[in-house]
Amino acid sequence: QQLKSTATSLRDELESLRFEKDAAVQKAVQGSADEIQQLKSTATSLRDELESLRYEKDAAVQKAIQGSADEIQQLKNTATSLRDELESLRFEKDAAVQKAVQGSADEIQQLKSTATSLRDELESLRYEKDAAVQKAIQRSTDEIEQLKKTSAQLREELESQTFEYDKKLQKQTLDKIAEHRHMQETIEKLREELDKKHG
Repeated sequence: QQLKSTATSLRDELESLRFEKDAAVQKAVQGSADEIQQLKSTATSLRDELESLRYEKDAAVQKAIQGSADEIQQLKNTATSLRDELESLRFEKDAAVQKAVQGSADEIQQLKSTATSLRDELESLRYEKDAAVQKAIQRSTDEIEQLKKTSAQLREELESQTFEYDKKLQKQTLDKIAEHRHMQETIEKLREELDKKHG
């Protein structure tokens, strides 16, 4: 009877620890969700501003913008894949624990083996909980860093393209002024020649 009580207690503690692990992982992910969303919004805003200048840029600029968009999409796909993998591993682990508990309900020797197994698994689950939280924090930190780098690259690209556009516009203006001056000089020469012929 004492062994059954011990096994029951261990099962309850295991369920409680599993719940705490899920809550800790969720809290860690949620803690960085706002900053991630803000950075994604910033990146989206910068992409929209670059898109508004696409008719004033050449093919090389368009290619660079597309490359940045592909990199952002790839980061989002990677994050989705990692979340799916985490859910799959959590389900497999819960199924394994349930199978171990269910198989230990008959004899005293099986209860002893189950109690020992549950103690070992409890220690392992404590370690896995800490590792899962750390992994979630690290993954979010990495994604934030990548989005910061992408935002910085987009800002630099926007400033560069604005500078290039202003430079081209200034050159066109100077070319028009030079052409206008040349035309005036040509007209003046023709007028002098015409005056000489009539003189």
